[in-house]
Amino acid sequence: MSNRLHWDPSSGTQTHMNSQQQQQQQQQQTIMSDSQPIKDIENQLSNDDADDQVTKIQTTGDNSEYILIGRTKVLKSELIGAFAGTLNPGLAAPSPYKFGNPAPLGLCAFALTTFVLSLVNARAKGVHTPNIVTGLAIFYGGLVQLLAGMWEIALGNTFGGTALSSYGGFWLSYGAIQIPWFGIGAAYADKNDLANAVGFYLTGWTIFTFLLVLCTLKSTVAFFSLFFFLDITFLLLALGEYTGKVGVTRAGGVFGIITAFISWYNAFAGIATKENSYFTAYVVNLPGAKKAKWYR
Repeated sequence: MSNRLHWDPSSGTQTHMNSQQQQQQQQQQTIMSDSQPIKDIENQLSNDDADDQVTKIQTTGDNSEYILIGRTKVLKSELIGAFAGTLNPGLAAPSPYKFGNPAPLGLCAFALTTFVLSLVNARAKGVHTPNIVTGLAIFYGGLVQLLAGMWEIALGNTFGGTALSSYGGFWLSYGAIQIPWFGIGAAYADKNDLANAVGFYLTGWTIFTFLLVLCTLKSTVAFFSLFFFLDITFLLLALGEYTGKVGVTRAGGVFGIITAFISWYNAFAGIATKENSYFTAYVVNLPGAKKAKWYR
Protein backbone atom coordinates (compact mmCIF):
# COMPACT_ATOMS: atom_id res chain seq x y z
CA MET A 1 0.00 0.00 0.00
CA SER A 2 1.63 3.24 -1.14
CA ASN A 3 1.66 6.54 0.75
CA ARG A 4 1.45 9.93 -0.94
CA LEU A 5 1.74 13.49 0.23
CA HIS A 6 -1.61 15.32 0.37
CA TRP A 7 -2.06 19.06 0.85
CA ASP A 8 -4.73 19.86 3.47
CA PRO A 9 -6.19 23.32 2.62
CA SER A 10 -7.90 23.63 6.00
CA SER A 11 -4.65 23.34 7.97
CA GLY A 12 -2.17 24.50 5.35
CA THR A 13 -0.01 21.42 5.92
CA GLN A 14 0.99 18.34 4.00
CA THR A 15 -0.15 14.95 5.29
CA HIS A 16 0.58 11.38 4.26
CA MET A 17 -2.37 9.47 2.76
CA ASN A 18 -2.46 5.88 1.61
CA SER A 19 -4.33 4.79 -1.54
CA GLN A 20 -7.38 3.59 0.42
CA GLN A 21 -7.79 6.95 2.10
CA GLN A 22 -7.45 8.70 -1.24
CA GLN A 23 -10.16 6.48 -2.75
CA GLN A 24 -12.53 7.23 0.15
CA GLN A 25 -11.93 10.95 -0.26
CA GLN A 26 -12.66 10.79 -3.99
CA GLN A 27 -15.92 8.93 -3.33
CA GLN A 28 -17.00 11.60 -0.83
CA GLN A 29 -16.25 14.34 -3.36
CA THR A 30 -18.27 12.47 -6.01
CA ILE A 31 -21.26 12.12 -3.69
CA MET A 32 -21.10 15.82 -2.82
CA SER A 33 -20.95 16.82 -6.48
CA ASP A 34 -23.89 14.53 -7.38
CA SER A 35 -26.04 15.89 -4.57
CA GLN A 36 -25.34 19.52 -5.46
CA PRO A 37 -28.04 19.76 -8.20
CA ILE A 38 -30.65 18.45 -5.75
CA LYS A 39 -29.56 20.98 -3.13
CA ASP A 40 -29.81 23.72 -5.71
CA ILE A 41 -33.30 22.56 -6.63
CA GLU A 42 -34.36 22.48 -2.98
CA ASN A 43 -33.07 26.01 -2.53
CA GLN A 44 -35.06 27.14 -5.56
CA LEU A 45 -38.20 25.41 -4.29
CA SER A 46 -37.87 27.18 -0.94
CA ASN A 47 -37.68 30.55 -2.67
CA ASP A 48 -40.51 32.92 -1.73
CA ASP A 49 -41.25 33.69 -5.38
CA ALA A 50 -44.32 31.46 -5.90
CA ASP A 51 -44.51 32.24 -9.60
CA ASP A 52 -41.05 30.80 -10.23
CA GLN A 53 -42.00 27.63 -8.36
CA VAL A 54 -44.95 27.11 -10.67
CA THR A 55 -43.48 28.01 -14.03
CA LYS A 56 -39.95 26.55 -13.79
CA ILE A 57 -39.47 22.83 -14.39
CA GLN A 58 -36.76 21.33 -12.17
CA THR A 59 -34.96 18.19 -13.33
CA THR A 60 -32.38 15.89 -11.80
CA GLY A 61 -30.54 12.65 -12.59
CA ASP A 62 -27.51 11.84 -14.72
CA ASN A 63 -29.44 12.49 -17.94
CA SER A 64 -32.11 14.76 -16.43
CA GLU A 65 -34.50 11.82 -16.62
CA TYR A 66 -36.35 12.88 -13.46
CA ILE A 67 -38.59 15.88 -12.89
CA LEU A 68 -39.51 17.36 -9.53
CA ILE A 69 -43.18 18.14 -8.86
CA GLY A 70 -43.14 19.88 -5.52
CA ARG A 71 -40.84 17.55 -3.62
CA THR A 72 -41.84 14.41 -5.52
CA LYS A 73 -39.31 12.98 -8.00
CA VAL A 74 -40.98 11.39 -11.04
CA LEU A 75 -39.59 9.80 -14.20
CA LYS A 76 -40.34 11.93 -17.25
CA SER A 77 -41.55 8.85 -19.10
CA GLU A 78 -44.24 8.35 -16.44
CA LEU A 79 -45.26 11.99 -16.13
CA ILE A 80 -48.92 12.78 -16.82
CA GLY A 81 -49.60 16.00 -18.71
CA ALA A 82 -52.76 18.10 -18.77
CA PHE A 83 -55.44 15.92 -20.34
CA ALA A 84 -59.22 16.19 -20.16
CA GLY A 85 -59.66 12.45 -20.64
CA THR A 86 -58.25 11.92 -17.15
CA LEU A 87 -59.41 15.26 -15.66
CA ASN A 88 -55.81 16.26 -14.94
CA PRO A 89 -55.55 20.05 -15.31
CA GLY A 90 -51.72 20.11 -15.27
CA LEU A 91 -48.52 18.12 -14.79
CA ALA A 92 -49.10 15.29 -12.33
CA ALA A 93 -47.30 12.26 -10.98
CA PRO A 94 -48.78 8.88 -11.94
CA SER A 95 -51.05 7.18 -9.43
CA PRO A 96 -49.44 4.34 -7.48
CA TYR A 97 -52.66 2.37 -7.99
CA LYS A 98 -53.31 0.53 -11.26
CA PHE A 99 -57.05 0.92 -11.74
CA GLY A 100 -59.26 1.95 -14.63
CA ASN A 101 -59.79 5.60 -15.49
CA PRO A 102 -63.04 6.77 -13.81
CA ALA A 103 -63.08 10.19 -15.50
CA PRO A 104 -64.92 9.11 -18.71
CA LEU A 105 -67.68 7.49 -16.63
CA GLY A 106 -68.22 10.67 -14.64
CA LEU A 107 -68.05 12.85 -17.74
CA CYS A 108 -70.60 10.68 -19.58
CA ALA A 109 -72.96 10.77 -16.60
CA PHE A 110 -72.67 14.53 -16.47
CA ALA A 111 -73.03 14.94 -20.24
CA LEU A 112 -76.18 12.86 -20.69
CA THR A 113 -78.04 14.41 -17.76
CA THR A 114 -77.02 17.91 -18.83
CA PHE A 115 -78.05 17.21 -22.42
CA VAL A 116 -81.59 16.12 -21.53
CA LEU A 117 -82.20 18.96 -19.07
CA SER A 118 -80.78 21.51 -21.52
CA LEU A 119 -83.18 20.33 -24.22
CA VAL A 120 -86.02 21.00 -21.79
CA ASN A 121 -84.60 24.42 -20.86
CA ALA A 122 -84.28 25.26 -24.56
CA ARG A 123 -87.97 24.33 -25.04
CA ALA A 124 -87.12 21.73 -27.70
CA LYS A 125 -90.31 20.28 -29.24
CA GLY A 126 -92.29 22.53 -26.91
CA VAL A 127 -91.32 20.48 -23.83
CA HIS A 128 -90.82 22.63 -20.73
CA THR A 129 -91.56 20.28 -17.80
CA PRO A 130 -88.27 18.87 -16.43
CA ASN A 131 -89.68 15.83 -14.58
CA ILE A 132 -88.15 13.43 -17.13
CA VAL A 133 -84.72 14.45 -15.85
CA THR A 134 -85.41 13.43 -12.24
CA GLY A 135 -84.46 9.78 -12.69
CA LEU A 136 -81.31 10.66 -14.63
CA ALA A 137 -80.35 13.31 -12.08
CA ILE A 138 -80.55 10.91 -9.15
CA PHE A 139 -79.11 7.69 -10.55
CA TYR A 140 -76.81 8.59 -13.45
CA GLY A 141 -75.83 12.23 -13.13
CA GLY A 142 -75.94 12.00 -9.34
CA LEU A 143 -75.02 8.58 -7.95
CA VAL A 144 -72.81 7.32 -10.78
CA GLN A 145 -70.94 10.62 -11.08
CA LEU A 146 -70.45 10.77 -7.32
CA LEU A 147 -68.94 7.27 -7.35
CA ALA A 148 -66.63 8.27 -10.21
CA GLY A 149 -65.54 11.30 -8.20
CA MET A 150 -64.77 9.19 -5.14
CA TRP A 151 -62.70 6.88 -7.32
CA GLU A 152 -60.76 9.89 -8.61
CA ILE A 153 -59.98 10.79 -5.01
CA ALA A 154 -58.71 7.24 -4.44
CA LEU A 155 -56.41 7.63 -7.46
CA GLY A 156 -55.01 10.86 -6.06
CA ASN A 157 -56.64 13.21 -8.58
CA THR A 158 -57.86 16.05 -6.37
CA PHE A 159 -59.27 18.18 -9.19
CA GLY A 160 -61.16 15.31 -10.84
CA GLY A 161 -62.51 14.10 -7.51
CA THR A 162 -63.66 17.57 -6.50
CA ALA A 163 -65.34 18.30 -9.83
CA LEU A 164 -67.12 14.98 -10.36
CA SER A 165 -68.21 14.57 -6.74
CA SER A 166 -69.49 18.13 -6.55
CA TYR A 167 -71.52 17.93 -9.75
CA GLY A 168 -72.79 14.54 -8.65
CA GLY A 169 -74.05 16.31 -5.55
CA PHE A 170 -75.57 19.00 -7.78
CA TRP A 171 -77.65 16.47 -9.69
CA LEU A 172 -78.74 14.70 -6.52
CA SER A 173 -79.87 17.99 -5.02
CA TYR A 174 -81.60 18.97 -8.27
CA GLY A 175 -83.51 15.68 -8.19
CA ALA A 176 -84.54 16.39 -4.59
CA ILE A 177 -85.94 19.77 -5.64
CA GLN A 178 -88.11 18.06 -8.27
CA ILE A 179 -89.48 15.37 -5.92
CA PRO A 180 -92.57 16.58 -3.98
CA TRP A 181 -91.74 14.27 -1.04
CA PHE A 182 -88.89 16.60 -0.03
CA GLY A 183 -91.32 19.51 0.17
CA ILE A 184 -88.86 22.04 -1.23
CA GLY A 185 -91.15 23.51 -3.87
CA ALA A 186 -94.19 23.43 -1.60
CA ALA A 187 -92.34 25.48 1.02
CA TYR A 188 -92.59 28.54 -1.24
CA ALA A 189 -96.12 29.87 -1.56
CA ASP A 190 -95.03 32.59 -3.96
CA LYS A 191 -93.62 31.48 -7.31
CA ASN A 192 -91.36 34.52 -7.41
CA ASP A 193 -89.81 33.51 -4.10
CA LEU A 194 -89.18 30.02 -5.44
CA ALA A 195 -87.66 31.40 -8.64
CA ASN A 196 -85.34 33.70 -6.69
CA ALA A 197 -84.36 30.85 -4.37
CA VAL A 198 -83.49 28.66 -7.35
CA GLY A 199 -81.56 31.64 -8.71
CA PHE A 200 -79.52 31.74 -5.49
CA TYR A 201 -78.90 28.01 -5.86
CA LEU A 202 -77.66 28.39 -9.43
CA THR A 203 -75.57 31.45 -8.55
CA GLY A 204 -73.66 29.38 -6.00
CA TRP A 205 -72.86 26.81 -8.67
CA THR A 206 -71.80 29.59 -11.02
CA ILE A 207 -69.23 30.78 -8.49
CA PHE A 208 -67.97 27.25 -7.81
CA THR A 209 -67.62 26.50 -11.52
CA PHE A 210 -65.72 29.74 -12.05
CA LEU A 211 -63.15 28.58 -9.49
CA LEU A 212 -62.71 25.37 -11.48
CA VAL A 213 -62.32 27.41 -14.68
CA LEU A 214 -59.35 29.17 -13.08
CA CYS A 215 -57.77 25.75 -12.45
CA THR A 216 -57.95 24.78 -16.15
CA LEU A 217 -56.16 27.79 -17.64
CA LYS A 218 -53.00 25.73 -18.21
CA SER A 219 -54.68 22.57 -19.46
CA THR A 220 -56.18 21.88 -22.90
CA VAL A 221 -58.74 23.70 -25.05
CA ALA A 222 -61.37 20.97 -24.62
CA PHE A 223 -60.77 20.80 -20.87
CA PHE A 224 -61.03 24.56 -20.41
CA SER A 225 -64.04 24.85 -22.75
CA LEU A 226 -66.02 22.32 -20.72
CA PHE A 227 -65.94 24.35 -17.53
CA PHE A 228 -66.13 27.71 -19.30
CA PHE A 229 -69.33 26.83 -21.15
CA LEU A 230 -70.74 25.18 -18.04
CA ASP A 231 -70.14 28.38 -16.08
CA ILE A 232 -71.96 30.41 -18.75
CA THR A 233 -74.81 27.89 -18.61
CA PHE A 234 -75.23 28.27 -14.85
CA LEU A 235 -75.05 32.06 -15.14
CA LEU A 236 -77.75 32.24 -17.83
CA LEU A 237 -80.04 29.86 -15.96
CA ALA A 238 -79.62 31.91 -12.78
CA LEU A 239 -80.42 35.13 -14.66
CA GLY A 240 -83.44 33.41 -16.19
CA GLU A 241 -84.77 32.62 -12.72
CA TYR A 242 -84.14 36.14 -11.46
CA THR A 243 -85.71 37.92 -14.43
CA GLY A 244 -88.39 35.39 -15.33
CA LYS A 245 -87.51 35.79 -19.02
CA VAL A 246 -87.94 32.58 -20.98
CA GLY A 247 -85.45 33.73 -23.63
CA VAL A 248 -82.63 33.86 -21.09
CA THR A 249 -83.44 30.36 -19.84
CA ARG A 250 -83.57 29.08 -23.41
CA ALA A 251 -80.14 30.60 -24.05
CA GLY A 252 -78.91 28.73 -20.98
CA GLY A 253 -80.36 25.57 -22.48
CA VAL A 254 -78.44 26.12 -25.73
CA PHE A 255 -75.18 26.63 -23.84
CA GLY A 256 -75.98 23.53 -21.80
CA ILE A 257 -76.33 21.45 -24.96
CA ILE A 258 -72.93 22.69 -26.13
CA THR A 259 -71.49 21.86 -22.70
CA ALA A 260 -72.88 18.33 -22.90
CA PHE A 261 -71.22 17.66 -26.25
CA ILE A 262 -67.89 19.02 -24.97
CA SER A 263 -68.18 16.74 -21.95
CA TRP A 264 -68.83 13.76 -24.23
CA TYR A 265 -65.81 14.72 -26.31
CA ASN A 266 -63.61 14.80 -23.20
CA ALA A 267 -64.98 11.41 -22.17
CA PHE A 268 -64.21 10.07 -25.64
CA ALA A 269 -60.65 11.37 -25.27
CA GLY A 270 -60.25 9.23 -22.17
CA ILE A 271 -61.73 6.08 -23.74
CA ALA A 272 -60.57 6.02 -27.37
CA THR A 273 -57.06 4.75 -28.05
CA LYS A 274 -55.22 3.65 -31.17
CA GLU A 275 -55.73 0.08 -30.01
CA ASN A 276 -59.55 0.22 -29.89
CA SER A 277 -60.56 2.90 -32.39
CA TYR A 278 -59.62 4.41 -35.73
CA PHE A 279 -60.49 7.79 -34.26
CA THR A 280 -58.84 9.43 -31.26
CA ALA A 281 -59.29 12.86 -29.73
CA TYR A 282 -57.03 15.63 -30.97
CA VAL A 283 -55.42 17.41 -28.03
CA VAL A 284 -54.81 21.15 -28.31
CA ASN A 285 -52.86 22.59 -25.39
CA LEU A 286 -53.43 26.03 -24.00
CA PRO A 287 -50.31 28.27 -23.87
CA GLY A 288 -49.53 27.40 -20.27
CA ALA A 289 -49.61 23.66 -21.02
CA LYS A 290 -47.05 23.69 -23.87
CA LYS A 291 -44.29 22.58 -21.50
CA ALA A 292 -46.12 19.28 -21.04
CA LYS A 293 -46.20 18.47 -24.76
CA TRP A 294 -42.85 16.68 -24.89
CA TYR A 295 -43.80 14.49 -21.96
CA ARG A 296 -46.87 13.06 -23.73
